[in-house]
Amino acid sequence: MILPLFWMLLASFKQNVDITNPDVVFFVPTFQNYVNVLFTNDFLRYGLNSFIIATAATFIALAIGLPAAYSISKYKMKSVSGFILLARVIPGISLLIPWYYIFAQIGLVGSFRALIITHIFVSLPLIVAIMSSFFDGMSTELEEAGQIDGLTVAGTFFRITLRLAMPGVATSAILSFIFSWNNFLFALILSGKNTTTLPAALYQFISYLGVDWGGLMAASVVITVPVMIVTIFLQKYIVAGLTAGATKG
Repeated sequence: MILPLFWMLLASFKQNVDITNPDVVFFVPTFQNYVNVLFTNDFLRYGLNSFIIATAATFIALAIGLPAAYSISKYKMKSVSGFILLARVIPGISLLIPWYYIFAQIGLVGSFRALIITHIFVSLPLIVAIMSSFFDGMSTELEEAGQIDGLTVAGTFFRITLRLAMPGVATSAILSFIFSWNNFLFALILSGKNTTTLPAALYQFISYLGVDWGGLMAASVVITVPVMIVTIFLQKYIVAGLTAGATKG
C-alpha cells in the first residue's frame, strides 16, 4: 500500500526524463513541479473549489440523510433503505447524460450548484447506510424517557438521539467529504472554468503530445495530502463510528 504512494512522492521531485528512464537510480531533486502546480496552474484555486463543493455537499447530505436514516431505523423501513442504497449500485456515468441535459436546460452547467447536487447523490446513500445501522444499535430508553417528559419525536431526535450519535455523524461526514473530494467523473463533465476541482484539473498535465509526469505526480500529492492528514488525525473517530454502528445491539 505504501509503495505506490512513495513512488508518487519520489516522482514528484523528478524531471520527466528521470521518471521515464528506468535506469535512473540517483537524480537531482527539483521543486519546479510543485511551483508549476501551485502557481502556474493555479491549483490553490482548484483546491478551494474542491473544498467548497465537498463541504457544501456533505452538510446538505447530512441535513437530509440524518433524519432519513433515523426514520428508516425507528419505523423499520428496510425496503426504503435498500432503495436508497441502489444509488450506490447505479454507475455514475449512466446519469451524466440526463444530468448534463437537465443542467444545460436550466443554465447550471459549470456552476457550483450542479456539482454540489451531483456530489450529494454520492454522499447521501453513504450517510443513510452508516447512520441507519448506527441508530439501529442505539438504546431507545433515553428516547422514551424524553417523550415521557413531553418531547416530540423531532425534539427527541435533535435533543437526545443526535447528540448520542455524534461518533456516527463524524464518521459519515468524514467519509462523505473524502468521497466528494476525490470525485473525478462528475467534475470532469459538469465543471466550468471557475469551478474546476482538483481531480479534474489533473487533465491539464495530459495532452496529445505527451504527459507531464512530474507535474502529474506533484498534483497527485497535492490532492492526496489533505485527505491523508484528515484520515490520520480523525482515524479514531472513523473507526469508533463504524465499529459502534456495526456491533451495538
